[in-house]
Amino acid sequence: MAISSRADLWLRDPRPLTPMSSLGSAGCASIGRRSKSIICSSKNAAEASPASYKEFKLSDFSLCPHVSIGLSGRSDELLFEGVVQSPSSDLKGMRVVLRQLTGARAQRRGKRALEIVSKLICKQDIFHSYATRVHGFIPSSDQDSLTLVHGYYGCSLHQWLLCVDWLPNLEQRLALGEEAARRVGDHTTGGPEVTRQLRLVRMIMRDILIGVNYLHSQGLAHTELRLNNIHISAADRHVKVGILANAVEFSEVDDQVTVPSGSQLKNRRKQIIAYDIRCVGYVMARMVLRELMDPLIFSHFKTFLRKGHDPVGLREFLLPHLLSKSPSGSTGLQILDRDGGAGWNLLAAMLAIDPGNRISCTDALRHPFLCGPRWPVNSSIDMIRWSLGSAAIRIVEEYIYMTHQRNRLAQLIDLLERVNFTTRREDWMKTLPGKWRLIYHTSRQIGLTTRQASPPVLIKDVMQTISVTSQTLASTVDVTFTVLPSDTNWPHDKSGNSGRIQINATNIQLRQGERLYQTDTEVIDQSPALERLREVESSATRKRKGLGHFLPKDAPKSLPIIRLDVDEFDIGMELEEALPDADWARRIVQEVRLQLPKEIFAVSKLACATYVDSRLLVLRGITGAALLFIRSPMK
Repeated sequence: MAISSRADLWLRDPRPLTPMSSLGSAGCASIGRRSKSIICSSKNAAEASPASYKEFKLSDFSLCPHVSIGLSGRSDELLFEGVVQSPSSDLKGMRVVLRQLTGARAQRRGKRALEIVSKLICKQDIFHSYATRVHGFIPSSDQDSLTLVHGYYGCSLHQWLLCVDWLPNLEQRLALGEEAARRVGDHTTGGPEVTRQLRLVRMIMRDILIGVNYLHSQGLAHTELRLNNIHISAADRHVKVGILANAVEFSEVDDQVTVPSGSQLKNRRKQIIAYDIRCVGYVMARMVLRELMDPLIFSHFKTFLRKGHDPVGLREFLLPHLLSKSPSGSTGLQILDRDGGAGWNLLAAMLAIDPGNRISCTDALRHPFLCGPRWPVNSSIDMIRWSLGSAAIRIVEEYIYMTHQRNRLAQLIDLLERVNFTTRREDWMKTLPGKWRLIYHTSRQIGLTTRQASPPVLIKDVMQTISVTSQTLASTVDVTFTVLPSDTNWPHDKSGNSGRIQINATNIQLRQGERLYQTDTEVIDQSPALERLREVESSATRKRKGLGHFLPKDAPKSLPIIRLDVDEFDIGMELEEALPDADWARRIVQEVRLQLPKEIFAVSKLACATYVDSRLLVLRGITGAALLFIRSPMK
């Protein structure tokens, strides 16, 4: 008899059950005696459970030779498979699960499941489509345990995802044909692996959200949504969200309003709903990004969120793991990057740090990521900003800056500035602090080009850390680089003398300003400082191919910006190994300055900040060139 510590492990893989005879007579006898002793000692739950549940006897079942420990390896739960054999039962021939609960805590969970499900059944029968069906219990005069009888759905979603051939198996389980494809707003079947997996994720996520939304509409929160607690029924092709052994009723906590510190909500009900949404976000992340099935990577993922990092930086944080096996990224990365990074947007909305900012189930069901091509949705202005930023990031990552790509990036940055929502100085002071990584400059490519560098210097990262000091800002730019051996011609081994250049700027004043745009027919007077930011935009330029629908019909003549006034700054350099002479150090600094925008070293040449959100930052120099930064989750 094999006992597994995995949650709800009926089988080690989704293959047919092993016949009882395969264990031998001794094995069958031992399991039969053990099962009968455990179940016969179950507590008589007739008084604690509703009368609507059926009362079973042990003789009504034919036990199967499979047993496992409960959810998350709980030692006070044992699960047995059985087949109903009673001729008078409506469930005759049906495979069920006998969940034997020992201990006071486990019994409370069982009674709670019976109580909650009975209330839902009395209201609507839709609950059975999206949750584990509890058929009844086995009474006993003993006071030590309680045994529930509930539906059998095979492997949990966690076990399905651990299989090598999980995708075709789940497609077969859900009978993903033409009719099933219409459930997710799609019009195709088969196709590349990315398309197939996206269709499957949409179907499972929609079922989970519908089930959780139904619970919330009935005044309940699940609070135990895990991959181990989610099953897929082969009978009705629906996802089951598990038994409600730890469900919370909103009416029980509405009066328990506390006033916690920080940004936590005073309304306990909203907190509980937000907790369910976060659990659904974890399920979606592990289902799409298979790398998170690795316990070590998943622990890093949870640590990232526990430290208070904004989930909008998840892509930047997980990118090294997602690109480790393939330069083009994993299938999950390609899925989340589709449609302007809609998947990352939904994931960030579900895992938001502030519970009050998390998306609701109904809004998640209307999100572009979960709506197929046959269900078009009107994107909000926030989604437009996200799509524009994601498109710019994807082009930058290609690192092939041809003329049309440079023009495209300049257009995307310009559109971001036009839809900027941070206009007040106070909002900038709240959003700017943090660590930002420079990823693009509109007039100079960052790093080496076709020019032969002398000495050979390889730029790694350009990080800008902004902090608030009273009513001003302080900026620290860290440029990390590697000086390769000078006697080699750009070797494959890029190891060398590592160094760092730091530029510190203090007492940066933020002042409200305005950016004026010049048209073909009129000239707008500008101040000398902003005159250098002038951009000539004709009507043909405003109607850019593929981007013109984002612009308003009448483009504004001016937009609010934040002007940057820098008083003083200093530059310092550090190297791991000592240099032969001062002239060598001067040449290294000169080479680094050639490979980076001059606004990095001469901070006073930064004229204004034109766009900022929780993910991206755009600064403009006095020449009109734009510097695009992405928020870095690293500390």
